[in-house]
Amino acid sequence: MIKKLLLILLSLFAIAFLGLGILVAVASTKADEFQISRSATIAAPAPVVFDQVNTLKKWQAWSPWIKRDPGTKVTYAGPESGTGASYSWVGDKETSEGKLTITDSRPSEKMECTLVFLKPFEATNTASFILVPEDGKTKVTWIMAGKNNIVGKVMCLFMDMDKMVGGDFEEGLSSIKAIAEKEAASAPAATTAPAPESAPAPAPSPAPNS
Repeated sequence: MIKKLLLILLSLFAIAFLGLGILVAVASTKADEFQISRSATIAAPAPVVFDQVNTLKKWQAWSPWIKRDPGTKVTYAGPESGTGASYSWVGDKETSEGKLTITDSRPSEKMECTLVFLKPFEATNTASFILVPEDGKTKVTWIMAGKNNIVGKVMCLFMDMDKMVGGDFEEGLSSIKAIAEKEAASAPAATTAPAPESAPAPAPSPAPNS
């Protein structure tokens, strides 16, 4: 009886080990790097849109992950915006734990940052926002790129990461669009100052008597 039980257990271990080997082998065929991107066109000037992504405290109003877990603890460091600005977060199992640091900030053109994830697994990715003016509007492209370690490759076998993360990007861009367009609409319209009136030409001097 004991021998039969041990034989069954050994068989199960062998099957599990074989299955794990097959899983790793299939996962290893996945790409070593990934890139996910989504775009949106916003009816607002580039400076208004750029401020939403370049000033980290403003992420509280549109970040899909913070919205999902309002109890996320956020700690800011460095300048309020631009290169060197950063925030660390600790959330639930969905929003995880990590740190974001702006590494490149070009007003109204581009913001790039490094994302260091600590939980639920360790990873380092790069994210960027590219802004391009289009017929009085602003096209924003949100990109995240990084390396696919074996954990990421295994996850790709069971989840559509582009659809999942891309869906979050779409939600975030939609919120940025609503905020920026409202802000742009409420901003006072620029007015052109009237040109100063020309001073009248001086009257001609009388000719001297000869």
